[in-house]
Amino acid sequence: MKNGTTMHATRSIAIFLTTFVASTSSATMADVTLEPHLNIVPRTAEEAARIAKVLTPPTDFSKAAAYEEKSAGAATVRARKNKDAFSQPSGNISFEDELDFKVGNGLFKKLWVSSPSSTLASDGLGPLYNARSCQRCHIKDGRGHPPEPNDTNSISMFLRISIPGGPEHDIAEIKDYIATAPDPNYGTQMQDFGIAGLPAEYSLKIDYEEIEVALSEGETASLRAPTYTAENLGYGPLHPDAMLSPRVAPQMIGLGLLEAIPAADILALADPDDADGDGISGRPNIVWSAEFNQPMLGRFGLKAGSPTVKEQSAGAFAGDIGISSPINPDPWGECMPAQTDCVAAPHGDGDTRVTEVDAEGLQLVTFYSQNLGVPARRDVNDPQVLRGKQVFYETNCVACHQPNFVTHRLVDQHEQSFQLIWPYTDMLLHDMGEGLADNRPEARANGREWRTPPLWGVGMTERVSGHTYFLHDGRARNLLEAVLWHGGEAEAQKEAVISMPAADRAALIAFLESL
Repeated sequence: MKNGTTMHATRSIAIFLTTFVASTSSATMADVTLEPHLNIVPRTAEEAARIAKVLTPPTDFSKAAAYEEKSAGAATVRARKNKDAFSQPSGNISFEDELDFKVGNGLFKKLWVSSPSSTLASDGLGPLYNARSCQRCHIKDGRGHPPEPNDTNSISMFLRISIPGGPEHDIAEIKDYIATAPDPNYGTQMQDFGIAGLPAEYSLKIDYEEIEVALSEGETASLRAPTYTAENLGYGPLHPDAMLSPRVAPQMIGLGLLEAIPAADILALADPDDADGDGISGRPNIVWSAEFNQPMLGRFGLKAGSPTVKEQSAGAFAGDIGISSPINPDPWGECMPAQTDCVAAPHGDGDTRVTEVDAEGLQLVTFYSQNLGVPARRDVNDPQVLRGKQVFYETNCVACHQPNFVTHRLVDQHEQSFQLIWPYTDMLLHDMGEGLADNRPEARANGREWRTPPLWGVGMTERVSGHTYFLHDGRARNLLEAVLWHGGEAEAQKEAVISMPAADRAALIAFLESL
C-alpha cells in the first residue's frame, strides 16, 4: 500500500476505520474522527490532484526537487550557524502571534520551585521530578543525550516503567490495545530528583558493550550496546514484572506541522500485513485522548503514544516536572498512592491558577512547541548529497522515512496550513528488531515497535546540542551507527548499507547531514 494507487489507499483507510469502529460498543462512523482538535477545511478534488502530483517520487536525481530546500514550506527558517538554529518561530508567523510564541518560550524555559513559595506563579515543582523546566531536557529545543561515562547526571534522559495490565486497564474502544499498568511503587516514569526531604526514585546506570561491525571495502564501525539499571531505589523494589524503557528527549522542531498532516494520509501508508511484499509493514498507533475522551491517532513520543502537542506537553509537565494542568490535574504529579509523603507534600495548586500551570499557560507552551521553525536544507544540489539522496530512495529507506506531505488547510493555524513539508517520517510504528527492542508496549505499540522519527534537522544536531547521539536512547554516536542499529523491518536496508560501495555509504550520510 505504501506505493499503491489512490484507490487502494482510500479503500485501506475505509477498512481501517470500519475495523476501528467495529471494536467499539456503540460508535458509528460519524463518531470516528481522529482529528477533533483541528479546524479543517476539506480538500477539493482539484487540490487532491495537485497534491498527488507534487508528492510523486522523483526519477531524476541530478538536481534537487522544487521547493526541497524548504523543509517546512513557508514555515521554514534560515539555517543559523549557532545553537539557536532550532529556537526560531515559524517563518510565516504573524507579528501578533510572535508575541505569544515569546511568552510560551518564557514558560518553556521557566524554572519551577517547590511549594510553599512567595513566587505563586512558579511554585509546585515535583515533589518528584526529572528537571525543573522544559528547557532543561530539550536543551536549546534540541535532542537530549545519555550521561557521559562517570557522569551521574542523567538530565534529558529517564526510564519509562510499567507492568502488564489486567482487564481493568484495557481500552475496549481501541482494537489490539495492549493493556499496561503503572508500577505500584514508581508509576509510569522514574524521577531522579526529589524536593527537600523526599528521596529521588532512582539513579540511572548505563553499561556499554562495544560491538564491531564489518563494512564493505575493509571499513568497520563500532556499536555500543547498552544495559540499563535502576539503582538506589528510593521507594522499595520494582515490581517483578516491571518493564523499563530508556528515553532521551527528542528535538522540538516542526511539531505543529506533524500535527497538521492529514490522518488519512498517514493511514494510507500503513501496510500491517505487508500486502506489497517489500518486508516493511507499518501500523498506526491509536491512543486514548484525555482531552477529548476518545480514541485518536498517536503522533508524538517515541512510540506515538500521544495524539496532540497539547497532550504531549501536559504529560511532560506532569511526568518530568511534577506540574499539574487541566489535562493532568493531580498536583503531586507522578507520585503513586504508595508514596504517601510525596502525595502529602505541599503543592502549588489551589490559587488563582487552579492547577499549577493553568489552561492559558498550557496553551502558550503548546503554541510555542507547535511553532518552533524547521531550518532550511543545506547543500541540496551538492553532487554527493544528490547521490546520497538517490541511494536513500533506491535502498527503500523511503518506505518508512516518507519524504513529504501536504498539511491540512486549517482555519485558525495559518502557520501550519496547506504547507508542502519534508519531515522524512510516515508517523507509523515499525518493528525495529531485537537490538532496539525495549520490550515495553505503549497503547497498540508492542515492545519491538517504534514510531519512525522525523529526520528533518538531524544534520544540525551537533550545532544545536553539542553532540551527535541518536535513536531513542542516544546509543548511536553518529548517523552511521544509527543506521547500523536498524533491524526487523529495516534489516534489508541495513544490510544494503553494510555491503554498498564505501562511496555510496559516505554519500548517504552526506544526504542525511543535509537534512
